[in-house]
Amino acid sequence: MNKKYIFPALLIGLALPLKSDNNNVFQLTKSSYDQVRHNLKNLLLTRKGERIMQPNFGTAIHDSLFEPSTETLVNDLKSSVRDDIEFWLPYIIIDSIDAIRTDSRIDLRLQFRTSENGANLVINVLASENDLVTSEVTQGV
Repeated sequence: MNKKYIFPALLIGLALPLKSDNNNVFQLTKSSYDQVRHNLKNLLLTRKGERIMQPNFGTAIHDSLFEPSTETLVNDLKSSVRDDIEFWLPYIIIDSIDAIRTDSRIDLRLQFRTSENGANLVINVLASENDLVTSEVTQGV
């Protein structure tokens, strides 16, 4: 048996998207930093109502793409994303959410930490009528 599975405390959680490793099991994360990245991306890319048995999991980013482009919509979306992260991922501290809205696209930039003294991290969400993608988590300025 592989030693890494004998000591499950060394493994944090599932890496997303789900894919198998060389042992035909799901790939797992080995650090809290990696797990935070995967959990945040999963939350941001999931539509509310998409997840069975947890219909409130996710964000309203997709739904907002088809609403009239107003300042109120952008402010409501930023507030909604912040509330969703605070509820589902309470260990993440949001420092700021910046949004740029065009006629067919929303760009969100989230600056966050995982503790009061943690490094500033940034993830970008690019949402258009046809696609929703996130950048890799990077160190903030």
